[in-house]
Amino acid sequence: MRRKLTAVTWVLVCVASLACTAAWCDDDDGPGHDTEHAARALIAAGRHTFRFDTFGDEAFWGDTLRLHQAIEGSRFGGVGAGVSPKTALAVGLKVDVDALPGSLIQALRRGQVNLDDPATTLALLKLNAVIGVTGFFTPGGTSLRSVGIQCALCHSAVDNSLAPGIGHRLDGWANRDLNVGAIVGLAPDLSTVATLLRVDEATVRKVLAAWGPGKFDAELLLDGKGFRPDGKTAATLIPPAFGLAGVNLHTWVGWGSVTHWNAFVATLEMHGKGTFFDPRLADAEQFPVAARAGFDNVRNDPDLVSPKLPALHVYQLALAAPAAPRGSFSAAAAARGQQVFSSSHCDSCHAPPTFTEPGWNLHTPAELGVDDFEANRAPARGYRTAPLKGLWTHQEGGFYHDGRFATLAAVVDHYDVQFGLHLSPQEKKDLVEYLKSL
Repeated sequence: MRRKLTAVTWVLVCVASLACTAAWCDDDDGPGHDTEHAARALIAAGRHTFRFDTFGDEAFWGDTLRLHQAIEGSRFGGVGAGVSPKTALAVGLKVDVDALPGSLIQALRRGQVNLDDPATTLALLKLNAVIGVTGFFTPGGTSLRSVGIQCALCHSAVDNSLAPGIGHRLDGWANRDLNVGAIVGLAPDLSTVATLLRVDEATVRKVLAAWGPGKFDAELLLDGKGFRPDGKTAATLIPPAFGLAGVNLHTWVGWGSVTHWNAFVATLEMHGKGTFFDPRLADAEQFPVAARAGFDNVRNDPDLVSPKLPALHVYQLALAAPAAPRGSFSAAAAARGQQVFSSSHCDSCHAPPTFTEPGWNLHTPAELGVDDFEANRAPARGYRTAPLKGLWTHQEGGFYHDGRFATLAAVVDHYDVQFGLHLSPQEKKDLVEYLKSL
């Protein structure tokens, strides 16, 4: 809690400084106080947007892909068997315990809720309890008429306080359990995506099925590359959305700032009704799909995204990286590892307290000793120096953009060779403990 309050205070001070002088801010009853109040309101509005706003994307996920029909199943007017809570949890969807009535919580604890019945899923959607997913019901409430998604779908987890996958929200955490490809693959109609990519639906489903848990391919609808040259999926790991205050470039390959990526994702990936402008996407050689589709200049009227970006930006900057739990690392080893981190000049790129470079935090693939496939799918053709705070929360799925290094020890081994550090086995172990402590 102390770290969260510190980050929130930092954001409030930054926002307040844009609108008041130092003299005002010294006066608790003056305009500075009013600005701080307005900043807190921005954070609250941004939290609501992050958790609940679909930006009108139900027109795509429901009306176009008809995903809601697969969720409800033929019994409720849809298609197929429907999605039970057990299936939903298995593909990484999470349930917000704070949205559940006490009677339902008790029934879940007693094992009296049928988790194999899609009707239970519909009930959870009516409670707005499925994190990152909104169900839109028919007037009678008996069946779904559409479904939309939110930012929280990929960038929230739960503390599993009630059961695995059911608990209190952890906003900003990467949902490394979420199998986005499997979920999208349930949609009865992927013809729109197939037409955009100029392939058949079977190919689209093959690409989606290859993603696996915790991965998403944001560039697929830009360049049409579903697989890497080695045959593995082109999807990358879902990154955390916390600890971004003071960090310049966002995403693995540095597409732009946090707010650039928010507009990008809300409009181009979630398919919300927004405005997005990035002339780099008009490059037909690098982004053939995006150039054909006109993704470099997207306009919607009304614009349901742009008005939400300021508050969403402030809220995300207020999301502090969570402190490593006591006992999850060796404090003594971490203290030694901090010295190794400094003496090996790891902090020349991962500079505290943001643990990335202040300024242009992008490097060539050759500098990092990795291939250039993913880098070449972004305009700057480089890899961002990833912030390290809260690293312990996203160890599942591996490290780097594609999870190529299964453990932190493997990451340390790679850099030891790449930069000729000549670390001893003990120094490597200590460095790993320090990374786990951040």
